[in-house]
Amino acid sequence: MTSSSAPIASYRQLSATDMAEVDQVIHRRLASQVALVNQISHYIVNAGGKRVRPMLLLLIARALGSDSTQRHELAAVVEFIHTATLLHDDVVDESDLRRGRKTANAMFGNAASVLVGDFLYSRAFQMMVLTNRMRVMEILAEATNVIAEGEVLQLMNMHDPDITVDDYLRVIEYKTAKLFEASARLGAVITDATPDVEEACAAYGRALGTAFQLIDDLLDYEGSTAELGKNIGDDLREGKPTLPLLVAMQRGTAEQREMIRNAIINGEVERMVEIVAIVKATGALEATREAAQAQAELAKGCLASLPDSEYRQALLQLSFDSIHRSS
Repeated sequence: MTSSSAPIASYRQLSATDMAEVDQVIHRRLASQVALVNQISHYIVNAGGKRVRPMLLLLIARALGSDSTQRHELAAVVEFIHTATLLHDDVVDESDLRRGRKTANAMFGNAASVLVGDFLYSRAFQMMVLTNRMRVMEILAEATNVIAEGEVLQLMNMHDPDITVDDYLRVIEYKTAKLFEASARLGAVITDATPDVEEACAAYGRALGTAFQLIDDLLDYEGSTAELGKNIGDDLREGKPTLPLLVAMQRGTAEQREMIRNAIINGEVERMVEIVAIVKATGALEATREAAQAQAELAKGCLASLPDSEYRQALLQLSFDSIHRSS
């Protein structure tokens, strides 16, 4: 895969007008008579972020020739669901920094963050009902349920250095890739695409989401706080056995393996510098990037059933950029 498949960031240029419409929907739908709901909702939504999931829905819909106004509402729904998961995640993980700013739970407290997350979930379901399409409801209801299962799976895996790579990938599939998959599938559904095309789009989203998460996990040992907008070493501090650590344990010496095991079990970051050195020396970062590259290639192959257009080219570029980023 090469970056010559489309101009750099063409997907952002192509989706700019649609994303502006989505932003308007988001701010309109966030309105609540409860002041604290408004305050926290706007705080986290206005924090920015890549908004890849709603953009993915829009690009798929456009690639399949849709100009349905439902795409903007559904893109906002996807962003609300994602934002709700972030609010809950930060409480569970006891995080205090996201996207370069204090997390909502650090600013407003855990109770308020959880409850506003619930508000965003319920507002998302109010909005999807308005589409009057049972298929849309089915897709998003399943996605939110699977994401919740993924959160529980990750909780079960915390501080467990003995999980397998398959266990780790299952968490990614449920917790992250599922909403990417649902976003891409919705883009196909609102165009009344054939079942084969719908499945191809869903597979693209699933592979893209997996690639994104693999790179996120890699960057926790390669990036900087300024680039990532979160604290470096958070994954280790939370006891998350991600792929870089799992590979480093497989390839390292007995002493190195024991150091990483203890760090995962105890959530220790005191020896973070040494652990990062082990991760790099064992080639664990390269192995993680190769796994992400394989998913990006898989995503690229899924686009064969889409008609050639600037939007299809943009989706190709998105799969490339998913693994060539520093934040």
